[in-house]
Amino acid sequence: MIAASGEPWYTSIVSIDPVTIVATLINTALIMLMYRFFLHKKVMEILEKRKNLINGEIEEATAAKEKALATEKEYLTKLSESKDEARQIVSNAVSKARVREDEIVSAAQSEASRIRVKAEEDIETEKKRALNEIKNQISELVIMAAGKVSEKEINEADNKKLIESFIINIGEEERR
Repeated sequence: MIAASGEPWYTSIVSIDPVTIVATLINTALIMLMYRFFLHKKVMEILEKRKNLINGEIEEATAAKEKALATEKEYLTKLSESKDEARQIVSNAVSKARVREDEIVSAAQSEASRIRVKAEEDIETEKKRALNEIKNQISELVIMAAGKVSEKEINEADNKKLIESFIINIGEEERR
């Protein structure tokens, strides 16, 4: 398309007009002056408040982070101390259990030894009593045999019969 003046259509849009340039510069300067006198102070105050608010929040976050790290360190220290204390308690309990075990084993061995000694003494006493009883029975038999021997005069055949009878009686007495 070509305009009525014979120039292309886009030249009227892109053309450089000194009046438009000067008017634009004056408008821009006026806007800048108005901003500077009326808004600049308020905008700077708002920006400064925002900057201070952000710095305060950053400081609070840093303090909170440091406090959290200190608390975490304290908890880890307490946890470590608790673990050490638990290990010590378990170690003490094991030691006490071992000592108690040794005491129980020692007491059991002592009791077993005492029972064994008592049993041996009882066996020895019973053995002596049985031997004394056998001696008493043998003595009674000897006295009975001596009484029978003295009642009659013994010839050699009667003596053999009497000894055999005596031996048989002793065997029967021991079986009872």
